[in-house]
Amino acid sequence: MSYSEQIAGKLNELLEKNYDAEAGYKEAKEQVKSTALKGFFDTQSQERYNFGHELKNEITNLGEKPEKGTSLAGDAHRAWMNVKSTFSSNNDEAVLEEAIRGEKAALENYNEIINDNEVPQSIRNVISSHRDRIHSALNSVETLEKDW
Repeated sequence: MSYSEQIAGKLNELLEKNYDAEAGYKEAKEQVKSTALKGFFDTQSQERYNFGHELKNEITNLGEKPEKGTSLAGDAHRAWMNVKSTFSSNNDEAVLEEAIRGEKAALENYNEIINDNEVPQSIRNVISSHRDRIHSALNSVETLEKDW
């Protein structure tokens, strides 16, 4: 496997996880009653869409092809989130908890690539920017949960 294929493979994993997050936030928006939460989830869904485009550009710049679609694990998580929120007495709080869990996992995924010395600095800069915005979203969603 060539260097560009290896790096593109790592970026494609992040891309797939961003597809999952985008779809998850769209689903979360449909699950909650709070207008504020709907707006937050809509914003996050759009941000993950934008991250996806930036990752696609980086993959294409490496001469490789971006992946398309969500993962089976992400599809299963959204199904679980749907079932959990259906049976939860506080639907909005259950969805917030899942959003926090998802954002923490995303930070781990991003940090793994940022800490990989084989990834070019220019790509790590893009990934670092995403990670910082995810961290900010995590802080926001944790604040929302405390206020719930």
